Amino acid sequence: MAKARARTTTRKTKDKWKAKTWYQIAAPTLFNNVLVAETLAETPDSLIGRITQVSLQDLTNDFRKSHIKLLFKVDKVEQNTAHTQFQGHVLTSDYLRRMVRRRKSRVDGTFTVETRDGAILHVKPFAITEKRIQSSQKKLIREVMKDIIAKEGSAKTMNAFIRDCLDGKIGSEIYKHCKIYYPVKRIEINKTEVERGPTVIIEDEPPKAPEQPKPAETPTTPETPAAEEPAPAPELPAEPAQPELEAPAPSPEESEVPEAPAEEPTTEDAEGEPKKKVKKEGKIRLRKPKKKEEGAEEPQA
Repeated sequence: MAKARARTTTRKTKDKWKAKTWYQIAAPTLFNNVLVAETLAETPDSLIGRITQVSLQDLTNDFRKSHIKLLFKVDKVEQNTAHTQFQGHVLTSDYLRRMVRRRKSRVDGTFTVETRDGAILHVKPFAITEKRIQSSQKKLIREVMKDIIAKEGSAKTMNAFIRDCLDGKIGSEIYKHCKIYYPVKRIEINKTEVERGPTVIIEDEPPKAPEQPKPAETPTTPETPAAEEPAPAPELPAEPAQPELEAPAPSPEESEVPEAPAEEPTTEDAEGEPKKKVKKEGKIRLRKPKKKEEGAEEPQA
């Protein structure tokens, strides 16, 4: 009897995983309702209130935003799609540890701000300084943080304020006002929490599209005027031709047979005066001494 009862109980038990169905989780309207994850549930009502964590890199495909974690909370289910609302964001712990170093100060703050559409947020920024600072300087930096966050939050809707926090615009605005008191190294929004959602529906202004350059205007006529030819340069008056100079006629002595190869000196040349070398136009000529006339008397010493 005991074995029969055990068999009947095993038959009655059902597999809980087979009874569940898959539901797709969609991001809020702030992120264009992108599908971010899938989850199992027995009934749609069991999904209400679930919180899923997604990296901002998965939504924007920007690896520089991988340290930002977004929290989405399921508020309604339609067919097999679970719609969510933004619950807050937080930075990863390893990203914070990389920025905090020795001989530096970290200034944290926690502020509550109400946006223009009635949402209440808890914002937690932090600042890293170049060196250690005094407590009075930390107090001034916290006051600047509080003023900028209250000013930006009251002038924007919740979606616009969250978008500026994730893009770093709020941190850069605080950085500009804090460096008056002390040169800080970096300021970011560490964490945000949504305490109350928007109570008034206000449409956000669409982002301005970049202006595209206007196309160049084309002439209406099919034929385009031909390019004007440059005017010819004025002709200069011709210079008068100069008469060619005649080369001087060669002297009878120079108009002799060209230089012959040097020969051994004869007895007559040896007795007479040595031959003189004459240089003319790159050629060397030998001038023979004049022979003495017969009968001429040599001058006496």
